[in-house]
Amino acid sequence: MDRRAVVRPVDFQGRRVLVVSDIHGALPLLKGALDKARFSQEDVLIVLGDMMERSEGSLDTLRYVMELSRTHTVHTVLGNCDNVTLGFFDGVRELPSPFYQRWFPRFGPRCALVRMAELTGVSLEDPADWPAARAAMARAFAPELDFLRSLPHILLHRDYLFVHGGVPREDRLTELSAYEVMKNDAFLDQGRGFRRWVIVGHWPVTLYNETVPSAAPILLPRRRVVSIDGGATLKLDGQVNVLILPETPEGAFTWVSDDGLPTVTALDPQAASEGSINIRYGHSDLEVLERGPEVSWCRHLESGRTLWVLTEFLRRREDGSVWCEDSTDYLLPVSPGETLSLVRKTSYGILAKKDGVTGWYRGRWR
Repeated sequence: MDRRAVVRPVDFQGRRVLVVSDIHGALPLLKGALDKARFSQEDVLIVLGDMMERSEGSLDTLRYVMELSRTHTVHTVLGNCDNVTLGFFDGVRELPSPFYQRWFPRFGPRCALVRMAELTGVSLEDPADWPAARAAMARAFAPELDFLRSLPHILLHRDYLFVHGGVPREDRLTELSAYEVMKNDAFLDQGRGFRRWVIVGHWPVTLYNETVPSAAPILLPRRRVVSIDGGATLKLDGQVNVLILPETPEGAFTWVSDDGLPTVTALDPQAASEGSINIRYGHSDLEVLERGPEVSWCRHLESGRTLWVLTEFLRRREDGSVWCEDSTDYLLPVSPGETLSLVRKTSYGILAKKDGVTGWYRGRWR
């Protein structure tokens, strides 16, 4: 079934509005970020989709958003990963059976459907068993599925448009493909500008920066676009961002985040490095020159640069080629006494975060 986008109008009536996206089952990070934002029943919360998938916390996160929707003012749009669950029951052209045959073993209990099957006592290993499993799971999880089915794909306000992936225009929105507004990869790279502020998630913001890995929201005032996916669950240094809308569309956006990482205090100063590289998804092929237990000396094939990469980030394909999870040689600017989030401790230094930016710190810390 080829669905069109469902558009729902919203009105905030002068209330404070918080926007969150791409939680991916990281419920503690969602709660932590909302606590930092002092979220209350006086506020409006917009959830930009992808509550689920890639984490065993998917069902807990969905149910938490459902409960918040009963006790607070919450508007949620459907994300492409939420649609993975819905598509299994309702059937969508973009998610045929071969997709699920690959998805289930790839993510196991980190897939919400696999977890639902386990809780229902059915198996998804053999596609021949799916019809019976689907029926049993639909009965067991009727409230969750009804909630997902109730969600629009776009929220439309006089001054804002909220969508998970992105839109090609602001008019004739109900003519757009539902799937394509949910899964609109690298939306900022399309160069589009709008009259309303268009606020999106879906594409981790760190993928847009070639030099410095930052999970902070990206605001493009001239184009009136904001992207807020902090890479929670998908990345070791990911975070859940909460964007706080200004009182007027011409005011200043603010944001808070939670990454759940332990913190350390820096003891020595360190200057930011220049000419750093951010090795990102789609640009991550490497040659390993010297493999170590903690870090490995590697050549990035696309740029020719050499750098230290966490050995645990190295991946090998079936053909023997090597790639890595997002990596950098950036040195953070640090002053003594500053608090850093600790991503990994190595003999080379610590991989750390400051204000959403990931980099290396080579000084002393406690």
